Amino acid sequence: AVFGKRVLICADRFHIARLYRESFETLRKREWKRLQRTLTKSTLDQFKNVHGLLRHRRADLTDDERRILNRLFVHSPQIKDAHDACEALTMIYESPLSTGQGKRQIRRWMRQVSNCGIRCFDRFLGTLRTHFAEITNYFVNRQTSGFVEGLNNKLKVLKRRCYGITNLAHLYQRVCLDLNGYARFGVESI
Repeated sequence: AVFGKRVLICADRFHIARLYRESFETLRKREWKRLQRTLTKSTLDQFKNVHGLLRHRRADLTDDERRILNRLFVHSPQIKDAHDACEALTMIYESPLSTGQGKRQIRRWMRQVSNCGIRCFDRFLGTLRTHFAEITNYFVNRQTSGFVEGLNNKLKVLKRRCYGITNLAHLYQRVCLDLNGYARFGVESI
């Protein structure tokens, strides 16, 4: 409201990734419980720590790790489809796309996920539809709010550490000291 239309509101990529990965994680847990009921113990033992493998891109895995995932995908095609969808959306964010291309790619991804029949992303798809402009504004300058969130976190921690400082000049010095180091005051680090 203050700056007008010159400032774009951009949903942070980190938070978007967390949303779709949480959706995938919910499906993974549900499928794992189903597999525990249906598979033998020896078969389940082959999939120890598979949840860690599912958090990495397939391209970053070793051949043995890929084989383990492929065996899991045989028992749970839903996990495979959802994992592929997560990787596809991550690749859209990592590709050097213009704003228009990014919007088209995300719309295509949304259609594919809807048509695929995986219901774990339904809530996330609703979020995408509701906040489509804010989410796709990432492709304008590929900026995130990571720096601002990090600065806010530092200030909150400093505020807790400096509880009781009543002199605003001392609080400001403490902020500058924590952010810029001792060089700001012409003092060598202690």
